Amino acid sequence: MADLTVVVERSAGAAIVRLRGDLDKLSAPVLRDQLVLLHDERVHTIVVDATELAFCDSSGLWVLIEHQRLVREHGGDLRLTGVHGVLRRVLDVTGLSAVFT
Repeated sequence: MADLTVVVERSAGAAIVRLRGDLDKLSAPVLRDQLVLLHDERVHTIVVDATELAFCDSSGLWVLIEHQRLVREHGGDLRLTGVHGVLRRVLDVTGLSAVFT
């Protein structure tokens, strides 16, 4: 599996989080740390760009679900864009496609 690269671009209460590589059990904490930091900074709109994401397992999916819930509880929104491949299939099979805008 390839490493995960997380690039965060901030702008006026919003952020784009670009993912490249594999989001799995070993790399999920890297994404979690970035999302916690954004929450601590009171970023209310987060767009996770999965265009360059090669793989996502249940650990990565759990981080996305957990932080979407946290952001929404505080009046914000976490959205996914560029969803394809394994992540698309996992979201569709689990019925979680409807949870993410």
